[in-house]
Amino acid sequence: MTEARAASAPTVLRVVLGRRLQDLRERAGLSYEQAARALDVTHATVRRIEKAEVGLRIPYVEKLLLTYGVTAPAEIANFLELAREANRPGWWHRFRDVLPEWFSAFVSLEGSAELIRAYEPHYVPGLLQTPQYAQAVLRAGRPHASQEEIERGVALRMQRQALLTRDDPPLLWVVLDETVLRRPIGGPEVMRRQIDRLIEACGMPQVRLQVLPFASGPHPAMYGPFHIFRFPLPELPDIAYAESLIGAVYLDEREDVSRFREALDRMSAQALPAGPTREFLEEARDRL
Repeated sequence: MTEARAASAPTVLRVVLGRRLQDLRERAGLSYEQAARALDVTHATVRRIEKAEVGLRIPYVEKLLLTYGVTAPAEIANFLELAREANRPGWWHRFRDVLPEWFSAFVSLEGSAELIRAYEPHYVPGLLQTPQYAQAVLRAGRPHASQEEIERGVALRMQRQALLTRDDPPLLWVVLDETVLRRPIGGPEVMRRQIDRLIEACGMPQVRLQVLPFASGPHPAMYGPFHIFRFPLPELPDIAYAESLIGAVYLDEREDVSRFREALDRMSAQALPAGPTREFLEEARDRL
């Protein structure tokens, strides 16, 4: 995956099916050009289907399966039903008026991951924000947005948090820079409530929270925040995510992701373990 664009913010299932089609094509020993001739399209179209850059057109998928030697009616029917499901908009689609296209893929990855690791040097990650804190963060980032847009952005963020209380929640492992606790966002009362939320999260079995204090010195990720997603699906490799003011980059090449993972491993070793992190948070709250 590379820089996210409107055409490349698919659901995770669409990514998985694209990779399955690629695997079937390669097992059949066919090139992009040969597969494209079966559909009477360009080879670029087949590439885009496999990379999940376009929707899965059901007639195309069915023709490709037959071309790749998949002939069992039940197997074809099952694949086509998954393709229809993959083409359905995610729950976040109704927030598309306040959700940048490049972030849609993030929400999809987040909801399908079994492990979410993150380093955050600026503010509390969205999955752990209180509504008041989220509103202050969104207002700072979108100074020209209407109050209605800000409120919808908060609603989206709160709905994302539902994954932490579902029956099969992912493990959320966050390294939080001390800067996050020092930067006043929304005023003292908002910060107190937000730190209370972090203290509460320390007691959740599916959350692992560590504070990286200033006293730890320099670390490998002083350039900025990032996330790493791991999935239970064999077709999906680990994916690293980093964003900028106007977009985001999604990386799934093994060498790229391993560098992010190594940096986060080293930072986790530098950061406070669970018990001292909770004490650090309590002291930060008391200072307010």
